[in-house]
Amino acid sequence: MSSAEDLANLDVIEKALNRRWPENKIEPSLDRILALTDALGSPQFSYPTIHLAGTNGKTTTSRMIDQLLAELGYRVGRYTSPHLESFTERISIKGEPISVENMIATYNDIALYLDLIDSRQTHPISYFEALTAMAFVAFAEYPVDIGVFEAGMGGQWDATNVLSSQVSVMTPIGFDHMEYLGNTLEEIATTKAGIFKPESNVVLSAQTPEVAKVLLAKAAKVSANVFREGVEFSVKNRSLAVGGQVISLHGMFADIDEIYLPLYGIHQANNAAVALAAVEAFTQVKLDEDLIRSAFSKVKSPGRCEIVYTDPLVIIDAAHNPHGVAAIAQTINSEFDLELVIAVVAVLADKDADGILAGLVNSVDYLVITQSNSPRALSADQLSKVASRHFKADQIEVIPDLTAALTFAIEKATLANQINEGVAAVLVTGSVATAGGARGIIRKLGGRRL
Repeated sequence: MSSAEDLANLDVIEKALNRRWPENKIEPSLDRILALTDALGSPQFSYPTIHLAGTNGKTTTSRMIDQLLAELGYRVGRYTSPHLESFTERISIKGEPISVENMIATYNDIALYLDLIDSRQTHPISYFEALTAMAFVAFAEYPVDIGVFEAGMGGQWDATNVLSSQVSVMTPIGFDHMEYLGNTLEEIATTKAGIFKPESNVVLSAQTPEVAKVLLAKAAKVSANVFREGVEFSVKNRSLAVGGQVISLHGMFADIDEIYLPLYGIHQANNAAVALAAVEAFTQVKLDEDLIRSAFSKVKSPGRCEIVYTDPLVIIDAAHNPHGVAAIAQTINSEFDLELVIAVVAVLADKDADGILAGLVNSVDYLVITQSNSPRALSADQLSKVASRHFKADQIEVIPDLTAALTFAIEKATLANQINEGVAAVLVTGSVATAGGARGIIRKLGGRRL
């Protein structure tokens, strides 16, 4: 248990980081992070790394890779973003968020260097750059055997791209952050493919033809070895199971059957295939089948089609773009036997709210429009106007306070279950901030231990 003094110090650090250039904006340059890591002695080269980019699925795939490597006996450092509830979640060591004490020590280790680089650059070190450097240092200090790093936004100019990774992983690419990454899938793919390193291994999830063409051309340009979902590896088959699914994977060295994966959705089966391929590309050996089964059975992915309450059923999903919403909508329709779905939705102002709500039309019966506590949140009133393009007025309730919105939705689902024979459930979605806020509220309401 951390002391009150440590928690107060952590709060001071978080506020200091939050005053920096926000992570949802990028200035296309690696100059600052390179200057910072050089000053720190390039800690990111102290251990081999696996680097992930893509639009959706990065965090869950990172967690799967982490679990597989841990099962192999590696001490794994994992860096992901954004966080659900605490920024310490971003820096994980041996499967757990960095301790408060180590987070404070790591920040103190680099604080003077942050000030030094700030004084020498046109733009100061950003929030994401600072946290990325902290992950580099924390993993070197522990030390870890391998680092698993998720790109924050894009790839070419992302702060994580000062890595020299043995394996680069590209999860599915869709439209997001177009103001920085480009307005076409080809442009977005070009930027994300910037993580491919010369003569490294590149693992590609299934992509649209235009994206695949760009990624393969970039891989060829840097003489990388390419492993493609649907060619070198794939999901052979899957079936629904209590609490998740049972999958069979075609790996690069062998087929593995009867793998229990405690996550819902075909997209999670695809993530598992990609994760296995990434670890196979890293180790270059056939993994023990029972080890693979054991690792996948332990995988958790908070905020990703996560059941947090059971009476009524409450599902939280951090989908924050049309591609992500399409995945949760398909999962709700195909893997849950529901008569009534009440969606609590809050979206960030810089996201495609219209595309997100359009994606919910065929899986949601009733909307509770709200807003998260993020400073980037789109107001409930503005979101309700967008919702009215896709849902009828009698399908929409506007409750700006997230706690009140969740309470209303749960009560409505409870009443429906009492009156009707069908099953009613609540889906909370729209952003990572919405998912994280909802988890904390549900915990206070007495939901499943989170």
